[in-house]
Amino acid sequence: MKHVKFSRWLVAGVSAASLVAAVSAFAQAQVDTAKSTVTATSRQMNVPVDGKFKKFTATLDFDPAKPAAGNASINIDTASYDLGDDSYNKQAQDKDWFDVAHFPNATFASTSIAPAGGNKFNVAGKLTIKGKSQNVTVPVTVTQQGATQTFDGALPIKRTQFDVGSGEWKDTSVVADEVVIKFHLVAVKK
Repeated sequence: MKHVKFSRWLVAGVSAASLVAAVSAFAQAQVDTAKSTVTATSRQMNVPVDGKFKKFTATLDFDPAKPAAGNASINIDTASYDLGDDSYNKQAQDKDWFDVAHFPNATFASTSIAPAGGNKFNVAGKLTIKGKSQNVTVPVTVTQQGATQTFDGALPIKRTQFDVGSGEWKDTSVVADEVVIKFHLVAVKK
């Protein structure tokens, strides 16, 4: 079986990410974090707000001939969420949002990987944010150029299902309930 181990991945998510799928023909590869991104986009008063998770780890074991035997796990440092402003970053860490003092990580653990045609895969698993877990399925597209593989996907979630944005922020007319976790992972063969 071919194994791929990714280290330093987001996520997902709130993420995310989450949220990785298949590898095409490599025995071992490693994520190039300088070229990889994991973001979460929300809407405040209908204006998109983008943030990026800067610290993560992930492991993926996948045999393209047997995708059902594969698995993915992701651990995201929620304190690394960067909105581009120190005061916003600090607010995102407080108890109403990620509550990083009590929940320093968001995780994803796959339960199945299924082919979805061509270079697409559906990765199902359990996403846990702020101590709340939900079963999710993320579609992932895998492309390969030489020794480089790229994994792209997007997962819409409802932030209130994970108690993210509680207290005065629970009102979804101010900050929308839907958040989209997106990832672009670049892996290079060792």
